[in-house]
Amino acid sequence: MSLETMQPNPTWDEASYQEAVDTLAAHDDELVYKVWGGDWCKDCRKLLPDLGAALEAAGVPDDRIEEYALDEDKQGPGVSEYDIEYIPTVVVETDDGEEIIRFVESEDLPPAIWLAKQLEEAL
Repeated sequence: MSLETMQPNPTWDEASYQEAVDTLAAHDDELVYKVWGGDWCKDCRKLLPDLGAALEAAGVPDDRIEEYALDEDKQGPGVSEYDIEYIPTVVVETDDGEEIIRFVESEDLPPAIWLAKQLEEAL
């Protein structure tokens, strides 16, 4: 099941976020982005379209983005396994399944910028 909210925001301005896009692009073939959200969720509708646009601009292949749609009780695939409590949550893993970083809705930056900053520090 995919998330409508991950459809790239058509008004997102790549040039304004070039550093983040460059960082995401530098790792486009070595990381997996696991995104939990709900199309009913206000925070997901606010944050995920820009993340979708950033991942698209960075050339991250679709097979490296896994979307998990949760119901209004925040239940769905991987919730227990990944200890998902708040949405949106984005877990970035290596191909071996090692978690590198995790974005949770309460971060103070938009997901693409936060993920790029954390990736720069982690890798």
